[in-house]
Amino acid sequence: MSERKVLNKYYPPNFDPSKLPRCKREKNRQFTIRLMAPFNMRCTTCGEYIYRGKKFNARKEDVIGATYLGIQIYRFYIKCTKCLAEITFLTDPENADYTMENGAIRNFECIRLAEKQAELEAKQEKEEEANNPMKILENRTRDSRREMAILETLEDIRELNAAHASVDPKILLEEQEEIKKKILKMQEEEDEEEIRAIFGKNKNGDSEIELEKVETVTLSKKIKNEISEEESNSKRFKSDETKSELSEFFKKPTVQSQTNNNTSSKSKISSFIKKKTETVETPVSKEPVKPIIGALSSLADYSSSEESNSE
Repeated sequence: MSERKVLNKYYPPNFDPSKLPRCKREKNRQFTIRLMAPFNMRCTTCGEYIYRGKKFNARKEDVIGATYLGIQIYRFYIKCTKCLAEITFLTDPENADYTMENGAIRNFECIRLAEKQAELEAKQEKEEEANNPMKILENRTRDSRREMAILETLEDIRELNAAHASVDPKILLEEQEEIKKKILKMQEEEDEEEIRAIFGKNKNGDSEIELEKVETVTLSKKIKNEISEEESNSKRFKSDETKSELSEFFKKPTVQSQTNNNTSSKSKISSFIKKKTETVETPVSKEPVKPIIGALSSLADYSSSEESNSE
């Protein structure tokens, strides 16, 4: 298959381009190009506004005998989008802009006016300087001072660069660490001075204060230890007493020790047993009230029966 867009053509080996006749071209030939409107304009025939950036299929031609410093000036032909009237504008290499020729009017642009005023002022200043010798001297002295200042700054920069080139980064880091340590020491000293000023103590009294603090701390620790030991001993003593009393109470008495320890067992039982205060309400009926037998009375009866049996 052949290519869709043929780029390479076949030239036979006997081809001689010198035998081909040269085609005659027109001197001022026009080329059709695609361009955008370089500025906002208004058509003079119909009054249609054409904004900047509107695309046109334009015709380009050379302006015969019009050049600026060897640069050729070109003319462009476009048509109005509404009435199809022909509009032409030229290139302006002197101002790096375009100039309207005919068919439309360029809209007002304040930026162009400001640029023109700035150019006029610059031209006037140059003319005044050329005519006035005093201004020339002033400008020269100002320029010389500026040059001297620039040279001084350059020398300072060179000296700084040379100093930085000769210094090692490790040395700089060590110096920074030393400076930080000194700052910390100064802060600590200032804090100590503030504390001394607040408490009204001299340097000689600092050692005494420290000793007093140590003594108070040791005394407080000793007192705490003694209190804790006393509490633990008291708890142990109480627990031992209760255990001994309970063991004596629950032991079975022997025949020999029963007669001797009757009174002691009764006293111990009375110490463990608490009698309830029995409150009896007055009954409404005249029936005789029976006494309430509690657990304590039954326990006492049981103990007395055991004693009588043993005897």
